[in-house]
Amino acid sequence: MSLTSLVFVKQVPDTKNVTGDAMRPDGTVNRGALAAIFNPEDLNALELALDLRERYGGRVVVCTMGPPAAAAVLRHSLYMGADEAILLTDRSFAGADTLATSYALSCAAKKLGDYDLVLCGRQAIDGDTAQVGPQVAEKLDIPQVTYVEKVLEVKDGVATVRNLIDGGHEVVKTPLPALLTAVSSANEPRPAGARRLMRYKKAMTRTELLAKHAGKTYEDSNELAVEEEKLRERGLWIHEWSAADVDADPQRIGFAGSPTKVKKIENVVLAAGQFKEIPLTEEGIDALAKELIEDNVFV
Repeated sequence: MSLTSLVFVKQVPDTKNVTGDAMRPDGTVNRGALAAIFNPEDLNALELALDLRERYGGRVVVCTMGPPAAAAVLRHSLYMGADEAILLTDRSFAGADTLATSYALSCAAKKLGDYDLVLCGRQAIDGDTAQVGPQVAEKLDIPQVTYVEKVLEVKDGVATVRNLIDGGHEVVKTPLPALLTAVSSANEPRPAGARRLMRYKKAMTRTELLAKHAGKTYEDSNELAVEEEKLRERGLWIHEWSAADVDADPQRIGFAGSPTKVKKIENVVLAAGQFKEIPLTEEGIDALAKELIEDNVFV
């Protein structure tokens, strides 16, 4: 048996370090104001895919939608063990809500065509909606299992998985192809392999290759073509697909395809309240203990 797993990952702003500049007036995230990281639960989804390849053979294809800088999470995926990487990037994708994002991702999946499983994290930390995975499944017209902790078995075109439910878990069988969303308790994502890191740190997209050759003369264009061919031969080429490449309807992507609009943004400022300073003496500590007992904090 051989399985092809398509893993959707996302580069997200580090929401642990949110500042007042994190949002733009139009309600979109100012990604330049925050450090970019690999969405945590997408790492769990990637680990599930890598484990399946080790058990059943096949390949792992990783895809992300984002600006050219999002190629960083694709390189990280290659470091971990992914076989192929695809960057879905186009200015027309900007400002997408979950509906427009899931449509664009489903177009990429249809272009890839050959897949047994589509995997993604339960949700992204920059939105916390958990909507994109299920919406992609709906647009691909394939079954879905969410909150997946483990793929128990894949046999005869059917996957048996264990997923979380309130108060426990359940075991579900689904025909393939199917979409699974992974939770953080699914596994411990493997670290980047040292040898793969040394190799795939040179992997790049066409945009990155063009930037590398920026300012060179027309006569150097042949050098660019030769370098691209070498990258392809060595498996260091990160595919770059535009909206046109995946036959996406312009009215269903980006702002145009996003019915969700942010009505209002408010910055919450926490003001200091009353406080009581306790002297670092035996008497001060005794008084604090007495007060806590009287307030039934301690009994």
